[in-house]
This record gives sequence, C-alpha cells and structure tokens, in this order.
Amino acid sequence: MKITDLTVTLFEWGGIPQMRYGKHTPTFGGASQLGLVEIKTDEGLSGYSFLGSSSKGAHLDAQSLIEEIKPLLIDQDPTDRERLFDQMIRLQRNAGYRIVGAVDVALWDLLGKIAGLPIHRLLGSYRTSVPAYASSKVFQTADEYATEAAEFKRIGWQAYKIHPPTDPKLDIEICTEVRSRTGDDFTLMLDSTWAYDYPTALKVGQAVEELDYLWYEDPLVEDDIHNYVKLKQHLNIPVMATEYSPGGFAAKTEWLVRDATDYLRADVAVTGGITNLMKIAHLAEAFHTNFEVHHGGNSLNNVANLHVIMAIKNCDYFEVLLPSAAQKFGLVEDIEVDSNGLVHAFEEPGLGAQIDFDLIEHNKLAVLS
Repeated sequence: MKITDLTVTLFEWGGIPQMRYGKHTPTFGGASQLGLVEIKTDEGLSGYSFLGSSSKGAHLDAQSLIEEIKPLLIDQDPTDRERLFDQMIRLQRNAGYRIVGAVDVALWDLLGKIAGLPIHRLLGSYRTSVPAYASSKVFQTADEYATEAAEFKRIGWQAYKIHPPTDPKLDIEICTEVRSRTGDDFTLMLDSTWAYDYPTALKVGQAVEELDYLWYEDPLVEDDIHNYVKLKQHLNIPVMATEYSPGGFAAKTEWLVRDATDYLRADVAVTGGITNLMKIAHLAEAFHTNFEVHHGGNSLNNVANLHVIMAIKNCDYFEVLLPSAAQKFGLVEDIEVDSNGLVHAFEEPGLGAQIDFDLIEHNKLAVLS
C-alpha cells in the first residue's frame, strides 16, 4: 500500500462563544476554520484528522502542511508510521507541532482501518472507560464557579477544574467557595494558566493545598523550571507543568530529573500527535508519574487523545473544556459523558468517530492539495 495524495479541506466553524481562558490568550469567538486532513492510498482507504481549533484557525497552518509535510508522504507505505513520524518531527521547526500532530493522527486513523481495529487496541488497550472532569471557562465571581461546579456534581460528574481570573486574592476566594459548595467528597483542581510569579504561586498553592485540591496546574510561566523546583519543595499538593514547556518529547525528561513537576502534561495538538503522546506517557510511567492528557482543541483531536488515555494506565481523567460550543464541531456524535461521569472508548476501526461530511461540504471554504 502506498500514499497517493494528501489534501486539506478548510471549512467554517461558526457560532463560537466569545471566550478568553487566561491572560496569555487573546479573546476569540464568532467564527474559525477547521481543516479536514485526508491521507489517501492506492487501495482506496483514507485516514482523517482535523487541523485547527476555535482559537487558532486551520488556514494559518494548512499551506505549511501541504508544502512541508505532504512531499514526505507521497509514495510512502503508511504503515511505516514510526519512520514517517521521525521525518516529520524533524521539520516541526518550520511546520509546527500542530501540523505534525494532525498528520500523525490521520496516519494512525489509516493504520487502524488497515488493521480493522480501533487505535487504542493497536496501542495496547488498558481500559475502555475513564472519568471526565469539567474544565471551566473564566468567570468573574466565586458564586458563578461554585454554582457551575455544584451542578456538575449533581449530574454525576466526578471532578471540576477552575480556570480562575488570575487575581490571586479573588482566585483563593473562588477556590474556597467552590470547595464549600461542593463538599469534601468532590475532586477539584486549579489551573492558573501561567499567571503568577513565584511568591504569588506559593501563596495560592498553599491555599488550595489546605482545601485538598487534587492538583495545581501551570501557576508559573512555562519555561520557569528553576522556580517550579522551588515551588515543589514548599508544597505538598501535586504540581503540574509541561503542557507548553519548550522543546519536544526529550525535553520533558529534565522536568522529571530536576523534580520540577509531579505530572507530565500534553495532547496530540501541542506535542505532535499520537506517536509523541505515547512516548511521553511511557516516559512518565518510567518515573512512576502520572501523565494527564490536555484537551486537543477540536473534536477529532479529543478522540485521538481518548484513544491514548485508553491505552495507558498513568492518566486518571479525560478533560472536557467548557463551553462545549467552543470545543466540539464536525462529528455526527461527539464524546459524551455518561451519568456516572465516565467517557467511553470508540470501538470502530481507526479513530472510530463518524465525521459529518455533509456539514463539512456545506461549510467548505477551500481545498488545498
């Protein structure tokens, strides 16, 4: 079997709520673009993925994907996935991790279809369901967070993560109110989106430690490994970093060796696909460390993330980033959380999710080839 073509179909994603998740990100919303990546073969099978997100349109990366990555793939055997990944990842300086990730996910989808198996079974299944947590948008009052968290607990979800306004005094007030309203038996996390300096991070960390939060995510800027080491030395609550830490897979080793984080963090978009995600998961496992997978920015990326989670033992949760209207688009049936707070594996070959080709055709903007 040989790869004969690679195309990117750009399509409009409208109706996105106005959002800003932290001071490090601009406000986005209204409309964006996704790209349907299709890898075609001479035997009639295709592998698919989505490129782009609600905050970063696929049109910003699609041409680079065609120019930088497509020439590597034509006439290649798609089952040589590790070799192809090695060649692609060397080009990430120009193409970027999101582009490599989209192509890698499409190759895994194709490989699953060739084998007649879902991706998580190709990787080596560990389970078929996992708890989800609701990952908040940014509110301005403690009551808004507490009301939302209490509602997710009421409907059966098992955990809730706060993206705070990043005003330290208000952040502590919010974390206190959410714990008060949800009780001691509900799992809570805090993701401060790289907002604090060291003294502030320590103060907020001590507060959420006292409130028995499960983890304390990204309190410092992503490259501040020196102060992450100091922070961990003064806190007992698990600290989570490395979501956007500089460097690739191997660079995360330094965070573990220097004891700068308790968990590793990544997803298929920011890391370069399923292949790299599995490498990081196994690196973390070698250090007896959890690897909590970040949301993927679009529906098929989240399906890919879920396949990885089903194939590893050192990830406790699946992240559902709110609001859903800013994260889900393009599938006939998206990932859903059941009444017990669980999400379940897709069992059809490849990614196993049904792409809404009619919706894509209706919203099509361009085809790049």
